[in-house]
Amino acid sequence: QWERLWFLILTSSFFLTLVWFYFWWEVHNDYNEINWFLYNQMGYWSDWSIPILVTTAAGFTYITVLLILALCHIAVGQQMNLHWLHKVLGCLSSFCFFPLSCSHILQATAPFLHIGALAAVTALSWLIAGQFARTEKATSQMLMITAYLAVVVALYLVPLTISSPCIMEKKALGPKPAIIGHRGAPMLAPENTLMSFQKAVEQKTYGVQADVVLSYDGVPFLMHDKTLRRTTNVEEVFPERAYEHSSMFNWTDLEKLNAGEWFLQNDPFWTARSLSRSDYLEAANQSVCKLADMLEVIKDNTSLILNFQDLPLAHPYYSTYINVTLETLLASGIRQQAVMWLPDTERQLVREIAPGFQQTSGLKLDVERMREKGIVKLNLRYTKVTNEDVRDYTMANLSVNLYTVNEPWLYSILWCAGVQSVTSDSSHILRKVPFPIWLMPPDEYHLIWITSDLISFIVIVGVFIFQKWRLGSIRTYNPEQIMLSAAVRRSSRDVKIMKEKLIFSGMGGASPSEPFAPHLSY
Repeated sequence: QWERLWFLILTSSFFLTLVWFYFWWEVHNDYNEINWFLYNQMGYWSDWSIPILVTTAAGFTYITVLLILALCHIAVGQQMNLHWLHKVLGCLSSFCFFPLSCSHILQATAPFLHIGALAAVTALSWLIAGQFARTEKATSQMLMITAYLAVVVALYLVPLTISSPCIMEKKALGPKPAIIGHRGAPMLAPENTLMSFQKAVEQKTYGVQADVVLSYDGVPFLMHDKTLRRTTNVEEVFPERAYEHSSMFNWTDLEKLNAGEWFLQNDPFWTARSLSRSDYLEAANQSVCKLADMLEVIKDNTSLILNFQDLPLAHPYYSTYINVTLETLLASGIRQQAVMWLPDTERQLVREIAPGFQQTSGLKLDVERMREKGIVKLNLRYTKVTNEDVRDYTMANLSVNLYTVNEPWLYSILWCAGVQSVTSDSSHILRKVPFPIWLMPPDEYHLIWITSDLISFIVIVGVFIFQKWRLGSIRTYNPEQIMLSAAVRRSSRDVKIMKEKLIFSGMGGASPSEPFAPHLSY
């Protein structure tokens, strides 16, 4: 009973670490956001994705080896006899798991995961059938076969619950989503710098997204974080002011900061080493970028999404920063229709001064509420919107932009779902995606599903018949194997005594102390 419990714990640990490892392997899209979140919590920047991935891979490999060894023991009719250290680590790995949202990952890979799981469970039938043939108690056999068949039937029917937007007819596929550079092209240059936006324009992106802050003397500039610590050398130039809000610096002070060296040192996207010599030197000499300078670069052919930071109450432009930013935008000559205005603050004033701006909301609203507020576009994180939401917004002639989309598989899923545009750190990669990574008509998917189930069923039935035929006689005529399985924890003396008793009991009931006359014919 204890061996069965530990096998159950070991199997549970395997599946939990498998899911955790699979999630971290597929979540490349969000590595930078995870690092940025941890930076805000801990106060210093580090690439945490690699240690987490390596630790997870090591734990998964360890549990997998233990499970394989346990299955080998079961296959030959032996107990696992796990060492106490393996038991402790197995339990710890079970508690290290916690659920995470990965619906888009499953939408992209569920059809293929189903086939892989089906193959694994079909292969497991060899061990299950072997145990079934060795077991003498009808109750144990019934429990074993019922549990296994429940898993098999569940896998056969699981495609009924799989919903992926890329299971569709090719003719129903919509246009390729437009790509908006997130803070420019941050994989090719330091974010929110002039070089970054120049690279985005070179990649022919549909638009760019920028984060606007107002300096203490009223100059709009680009900065995502509340402080300057992560993306400038403020700790070297103004160490006593390193934790001040970025808006509390005059522009003359901001001009003294370097905004590129951090990119080369931290290499947040593992791309700095691939830069050409000229790009490397240019990145190293980037400075804090004015909004006006960025507008001069992108105004002719590129759209713009603007994010705003809230200013401290003590800021001299606390109540008028919207007006100052509007003046800068209108003076630049950028087309009003190219500007997607995101802040809710003073939205009515913005409508009056710049009626051509596309009013955009960063909050998920229903269609009626959007129409009441004059909103024509939504800008949301990709995890906040379902395929049904996208369909409803599209039918209402409302546009949806989702962020941050860096991986081709995620871009493909959103393309199939009908999303109009995405914000990306990897515009240079996504622009080269000519078609969704996979697209499967429903009839073709159903054919693969049914065929896989039929093949699996035939193999499982064949394995059970073969194992029953192969092991049926062994169970009757190999008492030593039965004894060894039951006595794995006994001393060598006890094992020897049990061997003698079993052997002599099979030879007519004679004991070791009695004379024995052979009566079998050879």
